[in-house]
Amino acid sequence: MQTFQEMAASRREWIADVLIPWSRQASFGDLREAEHDWINIAGRVDPAATLWTWAWSRFPCLVHERLPGVNETLEVRIVLTSGKTIVGYPDNRESARGQLILTVAAADGGFEQSGPHNIDAVVSAELSHPDQTAEREDIPDRPVTTLPPNIPDDQRV
Repeated sequence: MQTFQEMAASRREWIADVLIPWSRQASFGDLREAEHDWINIAGRVDPAATLWTWAWSRFPCLVHERLPGVNETLEVRIVLTSGKTIVGYPDNRESARGQLILTVAAADGGFEQSGPHNIDAVVSAELSHPDQTAEREDIPDRPVTTLPPNIPDDQRV
C-alpha cells in the first residue's frame, strides 16, 4: 500500500469481509469480549453502532442498514431457545450489549417490556406482518465524511 486511499480501501474491505461477518455469527460471550477491546479492533467507533448492530444483523428484520442499533419501527416475532415466541417492537434505547428488549401488548390493553433476551437465546426473528418492509425509502444514506489532512489526530473523532 502506497497511498492513504489504498490503505482506507483495505480497511473498508477488512471491515466488510472479516469484521462484519464475524460479528454476525459470534457468540454473546465473544461479542462481549470484543466490546472491551473494540477501540483497538475497530478504531474509535461506538460498539453500539457497529459491533452490536452488526451482531443483530444476523436477524435482518431487527436492523436497518442505515441506522445504528435495532430497528424500532417494525413489529417482529422472535423465537427463543426455550421455544417461547414473542411478538413486539424492539426498544433500541433499552436494548444494549447483546440484550434485546421488546415492547409488547399487555393483557390490560397497555404495553409492557419483554426481556432482556440474550442474542444467543434468539433462534429466529421475522417481521410479524410480512407485508412490512425493513427498508425505508425516506431515510437518506449516511454521508461520507472526509476530514482535511491538516486536522491533528487528537481532534479527529
